[in-house]
Amino acid sequence: MSIEVLIVDDDELVRIGLRAIIDAQPDLRVVGEAADGIEVPSLVARHRPQVVLMDVRMPGIDGIQATRRLLAAADPPRVLVVTTFANDEYVYDALRAGATGFLLKRARPAEVVEAVRVVARGESLLFPAAIRRLVGAYGRQGVDGLRAARLTEREAEVLRLMAAGLSNPEIAARLVVGVETVKTHVGNVLAKLGVRDRTQAVIAAYESGFVVPAG
Repeated sequence: MSIEVLIVDDDELVRIGLRAIIDAQPDLRVVGEAADGIEVPSLVARHRPQVVLMDVRMPGIDGIQATRRLLAAADPPRVLVVTTFANDEYVYDALRAGATGFLLKRARPAEVVEAVRVVARGESLLFPAAIRRLVGAYGRQGVDGLRAARLTEREAEVLRLMAAGLSNPEIAARLVVGVETVKTHVGNVLAKLGVRDRTQAVIAAYESGFVVPAG
């Protein structure tokens, strides 16, 4: 079955370009477009896309508010922020609101396609260096939700490796355990932190000071 995608951007040329890239793939299909965040909930309810490509800066309801509204509903789609600038407070706020990752508008077609597939699989599109820069610039430093989470020593180790951008197989190889064991630890970390996915877990790790940005 195709991965169904909703494109949300106030720039028609951007929407046309993204549609052309996505619809050229046999496993991807654009099911709708919106020029403002206010249209998103009704379009998602109608088309049930797996992935929403969401611009952050739009008139009316921006991508941050639209992301919050979507993720407050039952069985929400994955939200992938589309932005001109990576080091943007809007991007950071969208990630904190629950977006799975972000994609630059200048990304190559192959990068757009792979990003959609990654988030559709339920994985987070993490760029550790970019997350560190965003937290350093806009993070709510000192917000310590990890102390109360009571992570085990192994769960804490897994979170540090997640923050470094390692995938489950890479974490498994580093810790010399099975991938399923890592998945269990990751699930426990997300549950204890009360976050939806790896992106929010990594942000929490940096904001709390549990992981300190290098340099």
